[in-house]
Amino acid sequence: MRIPAAIRASQRSPLLQVVKSAAATIASWLIAGWVFPSQLPVFAAIAALLVVQPSVNQSLSKALERSIGVIAGVVIAMGLGLLLGSPSWIVLLAIVVAMLVAWIFRASPGTGNQVAISAMLVLALGSSSPEYAFARIIETLIGVAIGIVVNALIVPPVLVAPARHHLGLLGAELAASLDRLADALPNPQPPARMQELMLEARLLRPMKDAADAAIAAGEESLTLNPRRSTHRADLREMRALLERLSPIVTQVIGMTRAYADHYDDSIGEEPAVIAIAEQLRRAGHDVRLAVQIADVAPEPETLTSAIPALTAPLVIRPPSSQHWILIGSLMEDLRRIRGELVDDE
Repeated sequence: MRIPAAIRASQRSPLLQVVKSAAATIASWLIAGWVFPSQLPVFAAIAALLVVQPSVNQSLSKALERSIGVIAGVVIAMGLGLLLGSPSWIVLLAIVVAMLVAWIFRASPGTGNQVAISAMLVLALGSSSPEYAFARIIETLIGVAIGIVVNALIVPPVLVAPARHHLGLLGAELAASLDRLADALPNPQPPARMQELMLEARLLRPMKDAADAAIAAGEESLTLNPRRSTHRADLREMRALLERLSPIVTQVIGMTRAYADHYDDSIGEEPAVIAIAEQLRRAGHDVRLAVQIADVAPEPETLTSAIPALTAPLVIRPPSSQHWILIGSLMEDLRRIRGELVDDE
């Protein structure tokens, strides 16, 4: 029996993240237990466990969510306890009131749940006295502070490698798509191959989205990160490269679509088509060169000539009347690709 995907992640969290969560939880338990020896430091341990996140910035966000939720939940529990006493049903009332308060103030789902959980724990584990409520708030802040410190000082996560990996895959596939289209243009193609070309070109879009998401995650991981100065320039260069490659992805998909829509067996006889195919190969070379210069190539051992191949704009003679729409479309897309890859200045 397979474990349902709903309770399994696509990949394991880093072991270091587990170790840091355990260390923060243990430290919070010991320190809070020393500060408040009369109570089990449950609030501190939960706070530390929740605050250790994949990035320092996420830890700070979770710390704010946890702190506000606990303070609101403790205040609600204390108020209901002082007003209604301590019957068993007051715990259920506190949960409902906490959820309504969170809804009224448009709290995030995490904060809303935290308000309800904190109110329930205060009434279920302790009392509603102001001293007890104040101690639980301080205990939570201790756990939050320890969680942030542990995540920030013990090898804070930097998600630069995944961004480099996804961007390298996008560059390699984009260059390969340019080469495939260049090989197809001068030669007759069966319908099955035309469909294959379209499918391969359309795969570029999710690869571009994955690279964009990976770079965004890398940028987010550097926010408030003590190690950010070492990697900030790398991510800035990756973002700039993605902004150059993204329009080329659009152009390649459009060129492939135009070729499939206006294809006939005689298209390869046009001299302009042969020239366009050569320019596409040169564009593929320059995409690989840009990826190699940015140090995101998936196979660094595969060397690409350091000399750009798109050396001059393509000039062609007017094509045959039945092919001028396709060739004109290809030329315009090729002009835009060249604009992204070549600095004419």
